[in-house]
Amino acid sequence: MDDSYLSEIRADFPLIAQEEYVYLDNAATTQKPQAVLDAVASYYQHSNANVHRAAHGLASVATQQFEDARRALQSFINAPSSDEIIWTSGTTAAINLVAHSWGETHISADDEILLTRLEHHSNIVPWQMLASRKSAKIVVCETNAEGELDLEQFAQLLNERTRLVAVGHVSNALGTVNPVRKLADLAHACGAIVLVDGAQATGHMPVDVQALGADFYALSGHKMFAPTGIGALYGRRELLEAMPPWQGGGEMIERVSFDGTTFNQLPYKFEAGTPNIGGAVGMGAAIQYMNALDRAKAERQEQALLQSATSAIAQLPGVRVVGTAATKSGVLSFQVTGAHPADIGTLLDQQQIAVRVGHHCAMPLMDKLGLPGTVRASFSMYNNQADVDRFVKALDKALSFL
Repeated sequence: MDDSYLSEIRADFPLIAQEEYVYLDNAATTQKPQAVLDAVASYYQHSNANVHRAAHGLASVATQQFEDARRALQSFINAPSSDEIIWTSGTTAAINLVAHSWGETHISADDEILLTRLEHHSNIVPWQMLASRKSAKIVVCETNAEGELDLEQFAQLLNERTRLVAVGHVSNALGTVNPVRKLADLAHACGAIVLVDGAQATGHMPVDVQALGADFYALSGHKMFAPTGIGALYGRRELLEAMPPWQGGGEMIERVSFDGTTFNQLPYKFEAGTPNIGGAVGMGAAIQYMNALDRAKAERQEQALLQSATSAIAQLPGVRVVGTAATKSGVLSFQVTGAHPADIGTLLDQQQIAVRVGHHCAMPLMDKLGLPGTVRASFSMYNNQADVDRFVKALDKALSFL
């Protein structure tokens, strides 16, 4: 690994640069570089105004920054048009938007929605609620012992009643990287629409929504070095244009009277009310920061850390790695024989190692595995080998108390 390159990246992140904690909770949220913190502060200090329509200069500057961020995200995920980028509060809101707008008009009784065992609750519960409202059916593709999707079963589950396939790009609980393009091709062949939960992908690997074959792609800013409370939905224009608004209010209208309302054009039709302008500015700054890096090198180094940590903890007594897919992102989940994950997390925290414990909003997966949860260490581009060494040493020490 290139230690000088990592040192430069670590110096950009104030909390990481302090080196008080070994931060291995990146699948929950990433730290923010100084460039993002500065961009958000600058917006509120120098150009804070509501976007669109106002006649004064501050609003013009704010609107420019807001729409520049939208165009930056469009380019970042290779969407054909910025009109296909809808600002939301995050992945959860983006998925709910599709469930309430597209789903209400396209799902009928006895239709099927195909999910996978790997999904986060936010890519399960909205579809269950929709299925309940519409008397539709949820169908689930299972995983193998390594935590990979059963592709043969996936193909068999698809049929003429399948209307939607909702699948995570990367599993937040196991780190499994799903073959999204292959899944999308299979789904499209039977006429189904594909929604991809990209929360765990955009901060770790290049994302090209067109190459993936995604009809919808949902993402969160706070998992890609941007602020919390900002995210986006990409949707193919023809789908978005045919969908009714999800929420009503200001911004999403063209004209309102008591006789009826004419809705705004894309993307504003789905952006009712005052948006998280500062969050969008921060998202734009995060994208600019990532674009300036050698992301291929950062991804290689993250993979090297994952492999190093996986090999090291597998040698410790009573430790079992959970999720051994051939293609993984930077998530390492594990169990310790005879210990609850929460106890291990507490012992690690006492040594300034930040990990996450529990079911990771993937209870159906944990039920299938017969586990109450796991300990999850998750890596990002600012982690280094010293972090791995401190983590493994702390885990070894924690085991001595059991």
